[in-house]
Amino acid sequence: MENTVIKFAMGTCGIASGTQEILNYFDKELARLNYPAQLVSTGCMGHCYAEPTITIELPNQEPVMFGNVNEERAREIIDRFLIRGDKAEGVIPADVDFNRKQYHIALGNCGNIDPENIHNYIENEGYKALIKCLTSMKPDQIISEIKTSGLRGRGGGGFLTGQKWENTRKSKGTQKYVVCNADEGDPGAFMDRSVLEGDPHAVIEAMIICGYSIGATHGLVYIRAEYPLAITRLKTALAQATEQGFIGKNILQSGFDFDIELRYGAGAFVCGEETALIHSMEGNRGEPTFKPPYPSTNGYMNMPTCVNNVETLANIPAIIRRGAAWFAGIGTEKSKGTKVFALAGKIKRTGLIEVPMGTTLREIIFEIGGGIKGGKKFKAVQTGGPSGGCLSEKYLDTPIDYDNLLAAGSMMGSGGMIVLDEDDCMVSMAKFYLDFSIDESCGKCAPCRIGNMRLHEMLVKITEGKGVITDLQKIRDLSTVIKDTSLCGLGQTSPNPVLSTLNQFDDEYVAHIRDGKCPARQCKDLIHYVIIPENCTGCTVCFRNCPVEAIYGEKGQVHNILDNQCIKCGICLTKCKFNAIVIN
Repeated sequence: MENTVIKFAMGTCGIASGTQEILNYFDKELARLNYPAQLVSTGCMGHCYAEPTITIELPNQEPVMFGNVNEERAREIIDRFLIRGDKAEGVIPADVDFNRKQYHIALGNCGNIDPENIHNYIENEGYKALIKCLTSMKPDQIISEIKTSGLRGRGGGGFLTGQKWENTRKSKGTQKYVVCNADEGDPGAFMDRSVLEGDPHAVIEAMIICGYSIGATHGLVYIRAEYPLAITRLKTALAQATEQGFIGKNILQSGFDFDIELRYGAGAFVCGEETALIHSMEGNRGEPTFKPPYPSTNGYMNMPTCVNNVETLANIPAIIRRGAAWFAGIGTEKSKGTKVFALAGKIKRTGLIEVPMGTTLREIIFEIGGGIKGGKKFKAVQTGGPSGGCLSEKYLDTPIDYDNLLAAGSMMGSGGMIVLDEDDCMVSMAKFYLDFSIDESCGKCAPCRIGNMRLHEMLVKITEGKGVITDLQKIRDLSTVIKDTSLCGLGQTSPNPVLSTLNQFDDEYVAHIRDGKCPARQCKDLIHYVIIPENCTGCTVCFRNCPVEAIYGEKGQVHNILDNQCIKCGICLTKCKFNAIVIN
């Protein structure tokens, strides 16, 4: 068929799962069969749980998506679906729950276009918003449109984007700058990376529009160096946009000049904070400074600077094209539009999703995500990364928006969403995030540098069974001090995972302290492997597989475990075929 188009999800996750090999197989086999088809490499399609994924578009038919495509399945798809026209296994239905409640704006082109082909972007209304701005809108009109849309910053703080643009436009300076914050560092977060890998031109177009609106002629993208695919595609997109006249001097004969350069971060989480980011771009140590002054008045090179994150910018072209009223009609009263989340953890369908603000946690976890893996019970969901908190079952029907998540003891953050089940220890989870914040702290202010270390020490004591009940009040008091006195957002929010777990799962903290037990059986110092004599056959499998020789016994006799030598690796538990080993 002349117009068959086959799209391959070639984001980082897709490539890692083998999509390139599947593309090569299709290319080779279709050439051998003389079957004409256009093979397109796209960004992430969102279905991370089903990688490698491909979408086939036949003439006059609805696109069909296939998941978990290996070489055997690829052979079947070619033979049965393309050649014979029959149904094939592995189809992901268009109305599957994973898709049904999503609404793509920022992800509109991701998985649909070739991110390295500017003509694909233009064919999908790309740069139409920029043309509209440069030919029929004044800067104040554009800013008014963004303000009316209600778009808030998607990087975590939720500040009104239009207000930030207006503040920067009103600031005096011989030079102004537009900065795209692509320094995504939350554990489990991959939203911004996926947007840049799948639709870099949308971010570039938005930066140019922002520059025109605020009076800036220079843009910078601050992106962490460990995003090589995003960097490659961004460089390609910038070169293509320059060649087509969308970047450079006298853009579209409008008299407006604008250029964009890349600056690389070394992976410091604190550089996601805008003042630390700016210092890093200037070649200085990535440390935050007290605000005010804000970057909108004193930013990069001490000039007015507008900093927006990737997802925020990715919404701009659609708002300009379709109007502020359209965007404001989506979401809740105070949180307009949609939000992209990286859905991960103990959930059946992990992936990249975009839902209207106001969608509940229950809808995301149990409908889009398909519920908990292995029939386990839902325990909590972590939102907002190290700055957020864990929300228990009672918050499942909470409509997601900035204010509701804050009221529940968490926050939106950049969009990481990690689902936890009954096997997760909430004390250990709090310790994990605090450990991350300690590692990523710049160390400039004492509350964050020293306070979090003392907080972490108390959590370690509790997970080792050495805590006392008075530690819990000390944790609350110290957390409050850290939140109130830290210099930047990293320190001010770092106790959130601790406080949220302590407030909602205080019984687990008490169990660790009073009973010397970890209810989730995750804290190694509080669990003990024992052999049930009546079940043990003396087969020696556990003895032979123990890496530290902590098991002893004669063949055919009941074995024993040396608790003080056991490292709690669990190998004996998995190897025993007679259910003779249990965790006490």
